Amino acid sequence: MTHPRDVLLGPTAATPLPVCDHYCGVLARMVKSLALQAELSHELGTCAFDVTLDCEDGAPVGGEKDHARMVAELVESAWSASQKLAPHGRARIAARVHPVDHPAFAHDVATIVGRSAQALCHVMIPKVDSVADIELALIHLDQAANTNGRTTPLPLHVLIESPLAVHHVAAIAAHPRVESLSFGLMDFVSSHGGAIPASAMGTTELSRPEDLDQFSHPLVVRAKLAITGACHAFGKTASHGVVTEFKNVARLEAAARHASRALGFGRMWSIHPDQIRPILAAFSPAANEVDQASRVVCAAHAADWAPISLEGHLHDRASYRYFWQVLVRAHQTAKLPAHDPAQVFFSA
Repeated sequence: MTHPRDVLLGPTAATPLPVCDHYCGVLARMVKSLALQAELSHELGTCAFDVTLDCEDGAPVGGEKDHARMVAELVESAWSASQKLAPHGRARIAARVHPVDHPAFAHDVATIVGRSAQALCHVMIPKVDSVADIELALIHLDQAANTNGRTTPLPLHVLIESPLAVHHVAAIAAHPRVESLSFGLMDFVSSHGGAIPASAMGTTELSRPEDLDQFSHPLVVRAKLAITGACHAFGKTASHGVVTEFKNVARLEAAARHASRALGFGRMWSIHPDQIRPILAAFSPAANEVDQASRVVCAAHAADWAPISLEGHLHDRASYRYFWQVLVRAHQTAKLPAHDPAQVFFSA
C-alpha cells in the first residue's frame, strides 16, 4: 500500500503531535496528570495529550535541583509503566527546563535529560529570543542525551515570549531541531511595559471597547499569526498558549476552536485537568468532516492518487493533502470511528 503520508506530504511536513499539551509543576498535580494520561490512553486507544513536567514555574526558588531530580524520577517511572499500555500508546512526557540564561538551566538538563533522555518526547526551552539560544541549549541537551544513550535527536519545543522573539520567529522555526513553537501570552504582554492592557492576558466578553483580550488586541493577534505563519512555512507545529479561565469550559472551548480554525494553531496548552477534554473537542474535526475526508482519501488511494470525481466535485492531490490531514487530526483526537475504512492507514 502506498501510504498517504508518503505521497501527499513533503519532507518538511510537520510531525503529527497530540493537540493538547498539559503543563503541571507541583508533585501532586504531576502525578495526577500522568495517571490521567494513562487512563485516557486506555479509553481512547491513543495518547491524546502530552504531559509536560514544569521546572521553570514549578520549582521553588532555591529548590531547583531537588525539583529537577523529582521530575527525572517521575519521567522514568511513568515511562516504564507506559510500556505495558501497548497498543493504546506509550506515554508522551516532556519537561520544561529553565531558560538558557538561568543558573538552574545546566543542572536541569544534566539531571533530567542525562537521566531520562530516552523517555522524553521533547524538551521545552522557554524564553527563546533567537537561534543563538537554541544552539546554546543544544550543546547541553545533546551532551546529556548522549550520556543517557539516546541515539535519536531529542526534539526541541520553544516558547516565544517577547517582541524580540517574534522578530526572529522565522529563523527560530526554520531550525531543524525545533519541532514546535508555543506562544507565551503572559510574558509577551508584560514585556511591553504597560503598552498592552492586562485584559489581553485573558478572554473577555468585549463589553467595553477598551477591553481588548488575547483574541482581539492587535499586537497579540499579530504575534500569534507570525508564529503560526512561520510554523506552517517550515513544517513545524504551532501551539497556542494558556486560557486562564479554566472554570469556564464554554469560553475555553470557544477560545480553543478560534485558535485552531481562525489562527492556524495545531495544538494548545492545558494548565488544569478540566481543560484537557474541551481542548480535544475543540481541535477535533466534526463527524461530517471526518466522513468526507475518509471517502475522498480512500477513493484517491483506490485511483493511485490520480484526479477523481466524487459526488460532483473534482479532487486532486491538493485536496487529498487537506483531507488526509483531517484524518490525521481525527485519529489524534480519537474521532475516527473504529469501523471506518480509513483506519487501515493507521494500523501499521
